[in-house]
This record gives sequence, structure tokens and C-alpha cells, in this order.
Amino acid sequence: MFSRQIPVDHGIILVEYKESKINTSIHMMFMNFDLSVLWLNKDLVVVDKVLAKRWVPIYLPKTRAQYVVELHSKQIANFSIGDQLLLLDLQ
Repeated sequence: MFSRQIPVDHGIILVEYKESKINTSIHMMFMNFDLSVLWLNKDLVVVDKVLAKRWVPIYLPKTRAQYVVELHSKQIANFSIGDQLLLLDLQ
């Protein structure tokens, strides 16, 4: 929140303790730009996605998720429901 923009090749991953619809909901209040949002289940499979518009009060996944991935708005077409993501530690 309150940032002016997110780089096209950057994002964040929000992790919940267990799969949930409510606990993985997001809001876009105070956002200055739209986001591509992916919801992943415990197996890192995309279960829902949305182009989240700034200032919308709530977005809920269609099914339970454990991870929320927020990316630049131009990334939405790069992912489909059913895709499985691979997370690598590049440090």
C-alpha cells in the first residue's frame, strides 16, 4: 500500500497457516495501481486469479487458498487456473 508502482518482474507472496477463503481475501484500499492476484492452494496450484482494481474493498478467492501472490497487472495473462508454481530460494 501507498507505493507508486510495482516493477513488472516483482511481486509478493502472502502465506496463510492453512487453506481458507476468508483469510486469503485481500483489499485494494489505498492502492495506487492495479495488481494481478493469484490464489494458490497448499500444493501451489493456482485455484483462482483476478486483475484486482485499485480501491476495491474486497476480493475473495472462489475456493480455499493458502497463498496469495500479488504481481504487476501485466502478469495476469501469464498464469492460468490449474498451473502449479515452483518457488525457488535464489539466495
